[in-house]
Amino acid sequence: MLKISQTLLGLFAISALVGCSKYKPSQTSDLAELTDYFSSEGIVSDSIGADSTELLITNFAGPDLVPSPSCLAVAATGEVFVGVDMIGSLGKTPGKGSIMKLVDSDHDGTMDSHTEFAKVDNPRGIIAMGDQVFVLHTTFGTDSLATGMDLVVFEDKNKDGVADGPSKPLITGISTQNQLRSRGTDHSTNGIRMGIDGWIYIAVGDFGFVDAEDREGTKLTMLGGGIVRVRPDGTEMEVYTHGTRNIYDVAIDPFMNVYTRGNTNDGGGWNIRFIHHLQSGEYGYPSLFKHFTDEILPALVDVGGGSGTGSYFMDDERWPAKYNRVPMMADWGKSQLYIHRVSMDGPSFTQQDENFIKLSQITDVDLDGSGQMYLAAWDGAGFRGNPDKGYVVRVVPVGYKYEAYPDLKAASVAELAELLKARNSVTRLDAQQEMLTRSKVEAAAAALLIAQDTSLPLDSRVAGIFTYAQAACASGVEELLKLAEEDKIREFALRALADRKGCLTGVPVDLFIAAAEDANPRVQVAAIVGLGRLGDPKAAEVLLEMAVPASAKIPAKDTEGPHATPNSAIVLPHLAVKALVDLNAVDATVEAIDSDNYKLALWALRYMHDPKVVDGLISAFAETENNEKKSEILTDLSRLYQKEAPYDGSWWWGTRPDTHGPYYKAENWSESEKIKTFLVAEANKADASQKVFFAALNDRHRLGIVELGTESAPPAVEEAAIDLESIKNKKGQVGAASIEDVILAVGDIKGDPALGKTIFTNQGCIACHSIEAGQVMKGPFMGQIGSIMNRDQIVESILKPNASISQGFASVQITTNDGKFYMGFVTAESAQELTIRDITGTATKLEKKNIKERKELENSMMPAGLANSLSYEELASLVNFLSQQK
Repeated sequence: MLKISQTLLGLFAISALVGCSKYKPSQTSDLAELTDYFSSEGIVSDSIGADSTELLITNFAGPDLVPSPSCLAVAATGEVFVGVDMIGSLGKTPGKGSIMKLVDSDHDGTMDSHTEFAKVDNPRGIIAMGDQVFVLHTTFGTDSLATGMDLVVFEDKNKDGVADGPSKPLITGISTQNQLRSRGTDHSTNGIRMGIDGWIYIAVGDFGFVDAEDREGTKLTMLGGGIVRVRPDGTEMEVYTHGTRNIYDVAIDPFMNVYTRGNTNDGGGWNIRFIHHLQSGEYGYPSLFKHFTDEILPALVDVGGGSGTGSYFMDDERWPAKYNRVPMMADWGKSQLYIHRVSMDGPSFTQQDENFIKLSQITDVDLDGSGQMYLAAWDGAGFRGNPDKGYVVRVVPVGYKYEAYPDLKAASVAELAELLKARNSVTRLDAQQEMLTRSKVEAAAAALLIAQDTSLPLDSRVAGIFTYAQAACASGVEELLKLAEEDKIREFALRALADRKGCLTGVPVDLFIAAAEDANPRVQVAAIVGLGRLGDPKAAEVLLEMAVPASAKIPAKDTEGPHATPNSAIVLPHLAVKALVDLNAVDATVEAIDSDNYKLALWALRYMHDPKVVDGLISAFAETENNEKKSEILTDLSRLYQKEAPYDGSWWWGTRPDTHGPYYKAENWSESEKIKTFLVAEANKADASQKVFFAALNDRHRLGIVELGTESAPPAVEEAAIDLESIKNKKGQVGAASIEDVILAVGDIKGDPALGKTIFTNQGCIACHSIEAGQVMKGPFMGQIGSIMNRDQIVESILKPNASISQGFASVQITTNDGKFYMGFVTAESAQELTIRDITGTATKLEKKNIKERKELENSMMPAGLANSLSYEELASLVNFLSQQK
């Protein structure tokens, strides 16, 4: 009876809270304009492509100026800044990088002049804004060893095309030193892009970072990949999303939707995926995306093999409608710029991906204020850069006419405000950033008029809102509250109100509590995220009311959950859980175990490693008679038995990490023994059928509690060894010819893929390569090789295996403490052990604590000459078979 009374009191408290507030949830929404913006009505997908009748693609600069271009950015005024990276992703020798500035002074599409703007190594991201150029790059010490990665800003106030002096660091150490030294920048921190909210968004690869520091002294550590953002002055650094693999760039639309296209983990289940990033969201790599998919936000699509690179959201009405208002995503592996056509789906999107522009190993894409697109091509520069490879092209619609870009420095604040109405996002952002260099009072007043003007398109009003919020900070709260009364722009007013933690004074939590129950799910997202940022514990009540959909269910044993299928129903409860954790709402969440919506409370509690949580769960287990709830409480306690160990950057999980979950490197904490005692006691009481449940908990959460038992593991599969020596010593047509002749010959022969499959086995390829995701992991995964390499590149990799060792699959030599040596591919790795497979196919598990030395070898483990005995027809058949593996 006492429990019922407490629950009723809680409900009365919520009713009183809502009743006393002057803010009420809106029962209406206005999504018509936003829906229309993303509508693809009238667009015929099969008409998409870089047709010469629609687009004009011309060379702009070649390898003599921009060899190995890893990234580029275009100023609104048209100057092109190219990151030259002669170190590449696996090289480690400094002094080979620069930022080149390319100028087309008469705007005829041909470069007229160039300068070396600055020297930097491993440039990975560039933003050109006014007289500032932001660059993300690797830093090296006097000993020529990498020290980390920094986000810096250069200035060129005299406009001579050369940086005025040394750069100013905005963030230091935003990639792990150890991995940069041992591997290079292949999974490091990458592209940068500024949104209309004025934040710089940073694509963090899954090296993660330790103690990255901004100019205020704020320090962050992140295990794995995601998005981090920071203000242009290097302050307010914070994590935006987490749980991606190796994203290279971000695309941002005019309404602050953020998108990425990532990288595959080479047959380990995480393929190229297009993701809509929702602030505070968790996307699950590597520990949750397979077996804990009930806890993550899924990607919008899995597109198979490839290697995502530069990203851009096209918003320019001078371009044909079918190429406008879409995220454009480059894929280095597929040498293709893609369009991902998004359609509204509640708080998120669904998508349709389409081919757009073919370009050899495309690395980046950007647009200027006059509508000119520029693309960078790596073009076979390899993993360590090449002075003879790489170029930049210019792309415009056929019939394009250059429009002179205004001189923003000479413009008044009122004139700059007018440019917020421009029909392209480049001009709006450029005008905004110039406005913010002027009188804040004057800029705020002009921007507010744009935000309030209901006759303007939504994108201009959103630009006005975020410009006003940046200029006014906390003094703008009152006007933003008024804007939040309008259905159409409530979402953006709420985002602006909670966007910067230094501007929260006077922001009423009651508005966000009411908006969490708004009729518009996008408003609900803004409200829920905002509640987590505002930090008021009374927000927990409404967050705990978010319903958990039936789709949020634990995958069946030995199956993967739907980690790349849109699921709009999961968004609100997922973000509510994140907000509860941010609020550290332990007491309210424990109390909610007794509520009708206990499932959301239990979801949130599994991330709260607090003694009160453990005690609350144990108490709730004793009090409830609901067997389903009892099982879920036991699941929570199992999850809380361990926690993720603090990340110190001394290790990395490799390209094929342990994906079992829920933690990568687990450790016990103060309540582990109490949890173990409770679980063992309950297991001892259980009958035979119930004991299976405890064994399953033990296995799924990797508790290692012997008393709970374990389910039987499947037997290991061993494969027969293959004598590669006998194969490589045979001579035939291929072995008697030069590599150039072989490539030319194979290029003229189609080959039989069925024969190629047989040769794949007979020539020993099967010893070191698997071709299906379900097969035992060996060396470089061939199941997607056709998405990564063209036919010529496949031939070269077979004939000259040392020329281009696949990323992540260099051979490794390990010496153990007892003096034994192992050489092969690391095919699986957890925090405690790894599996190394040698050239004969023999796999050996080694405990990491027993490893004395581990080093990556310069040469491939694949012997040269394995194809020597083949005829041209046979090699062409093998190449054809491999090229079909996508």
